[in-house]
Amino acid sequence: MNTDNLNFSRQYGFMPTELSGLDTLMELALDLQWSWNHAADALWQQLNAELWDRTHNPWVVLQTASREALEQHLADPAFRGQVAALMTQKQQAADRPKWFREQHPAATLSCVAYFSMEFMLSEALPIYVGGLGNVAGDQLKSASDLGVPVVAVGLLYQQGYFRQEIDRQGAQQALFPYNDPGQLPITPLRLPNGEWLRLPIRLSGFPVWLRTWQVRVGGVRLYLLDSNDPANLPVHRGITAELYGGGMEQRIQQEIILGIGGWQLLKALDIKPDVCHLNEGHAAFVVLERARACMQETGLGFEAALAVTRPGNLFTTHTAVAAGFDHFSPALVDQFLGDYARQELGIDLDTLLALGRQSPTNPTEPFNMALLAIRGCGAVNGVSKLHGVVSRQLFGGLFPRWPTEEVPVAHVTNGVHMPSWDAEAADDIWTTACGKDRWRGDLAALAQTITQVPDAALWQLANSCRQDLVVEKH
Repeated sequence: MNTDNLNFSRQYGFMPTELSGLDTLMELALDLQWSWNHAADALWQQLNAELWDRTHNPWVVLQTASREALEQHLADPAFRGQVAALMTQKQQAADRPKWFREQHPAATLSCVAYFSMEFMLSEALPIYVGGLGNVAGDQLKSASDLGVPVVAVGLLYQQGYFRQEIDRQGAQQALFPYNDPGQLPITPLRLPNGEWLRLPIRLSGFPVWLRTWQVRVGGVRLYLLDSNDPANLPVHRGITAELYGGGMEQRIQQEIILGIGGWQLLKALDIKPDVCHLNEGHAAFVVLERARACMQETGLGFEAALAVTRPGNLFTTHTAVAAGFDHFSPALVDQFLGDYARQELGIDLDTLLALGRQSPTNPTEPFNMALLAIRGCGAVNGVSKLHGVVSRQLFGGLFPRWPTEEVPVAHVTNGVHMPSWDAEAADDIWTTACGKDRWRGDLAALAQTITQVPDAALWQLANSCRQDLVVEKH
């Protein structure tokens, strides 16, 4: 049994871990591969169909089941056979040669660290809002399927983003359900001696402890940080309470935790990424901390260290208007990063502020996280061809006298992780026509194969999906 699972279960004291076979159920429940591979859905439905339908969270279903129910199901040969078959499939999928190594056998890339403020992996882990988290979650799932060496870093929010309810008067009510870590499909990160890995960071002169967590997404790991540690002051425990909530003071602290704290977490885990991928400018502070680490290792000054590490950083921008980027006042940057700049980076505040300004010497210009990301990254891309055009216009001021079309911002068109989004009926049709692994490799031949699906089958698919939607939303 995975020791993280066992320690977590003992910590919260909610499951009879001595039951034979329960460890395997825990292994399945804590791997978010179930969010796109629905072969295990029947297991959780058997344990508690109503709760599964409401939450789609197997970890909650497993915790809620009584000892008697678990004993009964684990003694059922048919149930155990389902579990054994799922574990066999899981192991076979892990052992199967992956697209990345098959297509790039000589690649020296060992690890990409993907930083994002939100990840949409499942409704069972509500640490997302929408589009940005959707892209991040789907890219982790695709990385798992394709065998791309990725680890991810994000934040664990106590409340996440608000849920919208409309009251009888037609007014919106913003509700913030509490994210109980014990009911989320996550586990604490622990040191070899069993101690919970906690990281100290300084914010505005105060020490703040960060708790660390991990999420298994197939073959990919997502690491999460949160400040809700009992050792912290109440004001600091709430830093990671809401996603995109609070004011700019809370936002800059969250982004310091994500970027600076995130790099320190990777270092504590002895993970040395070749590439840092910044999913939006929220994570831009990682370029400073990566440069600081380089300074410590090599003795270089900040400017040289930033130049050395810059080629290994990649910035993906999703914003189409200048006002959409995070801007912080010089006073706020001084409050939370002034000492860091002077004591850790060896630069004055004005040098730091210049990295986030279009006009470096303009004392009234706010600090723009997107501009810091561009100056700290070797490559920048938008998320569609048109967005690339818009982004070159937005960032053209950083490259005076450059023709707009030559501003160094490329584009990579957003996609989705298809197994997470296609309906069961659609999956049946496409599997029959193209095979189960149709999305995990060369897509060139798919178009011709898909066109061979009978029109009647496609029409029936559209009708059945429409009916399911109407019933769901009724």
